[in-house]
Amino acid sequence: MDRRGFLALAVAAGVAGCAPRGGEATVWLASGEVGGFYHAFAGLLGLAAENLGDVRIERVATSGSQANLALLARGEVDAALALADSLRDDADRVCALGRVYENYLQLVVRSDSTIGSVADLRGTRVSLGAEGSGAALTGERILRVAGLDPHADVAISHRPLAEAVAALTAGEADALLWAGGVPTRLLAVPSRMRLVDMGELAAPMRELFGPVYDRVAIPADAYPGGVSVHTIGVANLLLAAPAMPEEVAASIVELLVWHADALVPTEAAGTQFLDGRSLISTGSIPLHPGAAAVYRRWHG
Repeated sequence: MDRRGFLALAVAAGVAGCAPRGGEATVWLASGEVGGFYHAFAGLLGLAAENLGDVRIERVATSGSQANLALLARGEVDAALALADSLRDDADRVCALGRVYENYLQLVVRSDSTIGSVADLRGTRVSLGAEGSGAALTGERILRVAGLDPHADVAISHRPLAEAVAALTAGEADALLWAGGVPTRLLAVPSRMRLVDMGELAAPMRELFGPVYDRVAIPADAYPGGVSVHTIGVANLLLAAPAMPEEVAASIVELLVWHADALVPTEAAGTQFLDGRSLISTGSIPLHPGAAAVYRRWHG
């Protein structure tokens, strides 16, 4: 049985909600697509908890940020990873355990494509992430900032990453947008795909939609045969339901603080790291009381 099926049974049986199992609290963590940064990070966090902590973390594969927030709001998971810009109406119903890493928006086209900017997507077929992903929301914002109407100027589809890559390489799509770590293994196909620079859109994204967007660099050696480009970065937040017991929240945050070096997926090493100073930079999302207590002890 996969994790989704097991989660469904667990919820039906009342296991969700950080229920103790053998004296140990089990936390259901909504992550993301298999092969993506969220899923990999959630797995490492679960492994660290198993080896070093006193909670059990079970990751749940999902389509991404928006799906994760919906699961958290319905009480079907205890914690979730989400892009900061995906939090809208949910902001007053969740607490933050910390700001973890930065997601890189990656616009990918075939290497022989004439598309050189977001504006060039007019009249093309674009996958804006899977349904329920953060890229689906952010992608429409990027198109609008570039002067495009997402519903009139572009033929949008929503495919999981593996399907989007297959459609792109088969000529069934002209571009795909992915929000994830650098490099993402499924995009590391030399001579077939390349990244489009989106750095010039970071500033107008901030002006129109708030300070959650950053201009970030993807180095030339991130992908085989690649070139250096700038793009848009969005902070990842590790969120929890307010009802999470303080001791459970504290146990998770202690892993972030004291075992950060064990929480960087191999495929993103070199571009991603946990900075203790930025863990508390969760914007308008308040820290969970259990998380805040750990940070106060750590920062003195």
